[in-house]
Amino acid sequence: MTHTEVKSLDVILDNGQREGYCSGEVVSGHISVKLSEATTVKSIEVLLKGYAQVSWMHKRSGCSEERKCLSLSKTLVATTGTQDLILDSGTHEIPFDLQLPQNHLVSTFSGKHGRVYYMVQAVLKRPFHESLRVCRELCVISHTNVSVPTLMSEFLLQSPVSQTCKKMIGCWIFTSGPVSLTVSLNRQGYCSGESVPVNALIVNRSSRLVVPKSVLYQIQTYTAKGKTKCIKQVVVSARGNVVPPDTSSRWNGNTLTIPPVSPSILNSDILRVEYVLAVIVQIPGAKNLEVQLPVVIGTSGLGMISCSIVNMSLLYPTFTLPDIAEGAPPSYAEIMSEEQFEEHRTSTCQSLPDWLLDSSAFACIQQFHLQPPPSYSEVGCFFILRFFFLHHM
Repeated sequence: MTHTEVKSLDVILDNGQREGYCSGEVVSGHISVKLSEATTVKSIEVLLKGYAQVSWMHKRSGCSEERKCLSLSKTLVATTGTQDLILDSGTHEIPFDLQLPQNHLVSTFSGKHGRVYYMVQAVLKRPFHESLRVCRELCVISHTNVSVPTLMSEFLLQSPVSQTCKKMIGCWIFTSGPVSLTVSLNRQGYCSGESVPVNALIVNRSSRLVVPKSVLYQIQTYTAKGKTKCIKQVVVSARGNVVPPDTSSRWNGNTLTIPPVSPSILNSDILRVEYVLAVIVQIPGAKNLEVQLPVVIGTSGLGMISCSIVNMSLLYPTFTLPDIAEGAPPSYAEIMSEEQFEEHRTSTCQSLPDWLLDSSAFACIQQFHLQPPPSYSEVGCFFILRFFFLHHM
């Protein structure tokens, strides 16, 4: 007998368009075997396996790790005693069903340095031949109902959370006043497609225009051989209105809609997917003021659909990293109109002495019209001003 006896071996899942299985559900289908002639078979088995894998290069050496997430098997056909099992020529369809365990499984995921995947494998064994194997991937989603107030990892999904931070602008005699930021969420668990109501209070007691914005980050953490690799990506962001000096702005439930993304993965020791909602106050010429609040992305709850019909785009999302570094201040053109700038420049020029207006320093200022200021420290600012006054007074 030769390998040509087996013309094809395939795994066919019931409801082939099924886009996700949850814990406790049954994976069913059939093994299709097409034979060119009568064939002696030892056994036909079906296996359901799941793996988490991470891998990246570190200082010219590879860091990799693998964890088995799931292992189920069932023998569908087998010889009994000393009697050979012979399958006639033609196509044989052998049904199977495997029930996923009730415990939380690690959700299917594909990232830059690792992935979590599941597969159904058919194994055909014959006497005096190598085993024939064929695999078909399927996606598994760890079901997390964010409407149930259950403690998951360190997050209580329905509990509100709030945080405040404050920053003085300037230093020593050049201090212009503080900027403070208070952010709160009514809960920490959300689903794709939901709008997150962000409540915030921005108080600007400085002499600068500041610009707030909200950002949802996805943080992928890979661990292998005692080393860790983190990838932080912007999922969605929204910019708020300018807050002028000596004023305040309040967000009463400003919404940030969550696009299709993978659910949080918090139950794997080598691959984690977490989400952080940040509110950032951009301050020209100073370090940004930022509050970060952790959130959990689930699969159902609060009117959301069940995980059995989650779209495949949840599993392999594509994000776009921001073109501008988060620490860079906004351009004045973004927060001030040409008319406002010209009015401010004219009033400023009228108060300056003639020797400064005629100097090369003032020409240099005009060259960078409406450009964002460079990043510099508060101490650096003091020494620049001190150098300027020593040479011109």
